[in-house]
Amino acid sequence: MHLCQMNEIISKAGIDDIAGLLNLVNSAYRGDSAKKGWTHEADLIEGEKRIDEKSLQLLLHDPNSVILKYTIDNKIVGCVYLEKQQQNLYLGMLSVSPEIQAKGIGKKLLKASEDHAKQQKCNSIEMTVISVRHELIAWYQRNGYHKTGITKPFHNDGRFGIPRKEIEFIVLEKKL
Repeated sequence: MHLCQMNEIISKAGIDDIAGLLNLVNSAYRGDSAKKGWTHEADLIEGEKRIDEKSLQLLLHDPNSVILKYTIDNKIVGCVYLEKQQQNLYLGMLSVSPEIQAKGIGKKLLKASEDHAKQQKCNSIEMTVISVRHELIAWYQRNGYHKTGITKPFHNDGRFGIPRKEIEFIVLEKKL
């Protein structure tokens, strides 16, 4: 557990946190609430859900994964999903409440992710970002991540929204 300030804590999320995580992630990525922040996908993908309860339960039960939550006064306002994949750590679902974005919470979650990766003896952190999210990619680059040149398709099964146009992921990486 990392203490950031007196009432700000980064810790491992558990099953009891599912409702708070669902609210946070879906409000940060999709729908009108997401548009209050700068990192949303609401203009790229139709729909209100980025993730559902069943998917979160699976992530939380995976022994190779952890979700770190950032709480202020016991309210979840940020999170990040981390999955150990051999000698690398996959980072996904970095979310900060749209009302308080651009206040350093994302950077603190990135730092906690890097600390976790080092504890897990990982050599690098890898993530996928929608290729047209240029401001977000630039933010990750300012935080030490670089484009690998690898692209991956956006899986469109419709469960978590329908892309408004063709999109793909690019892979970003940071060596540790």
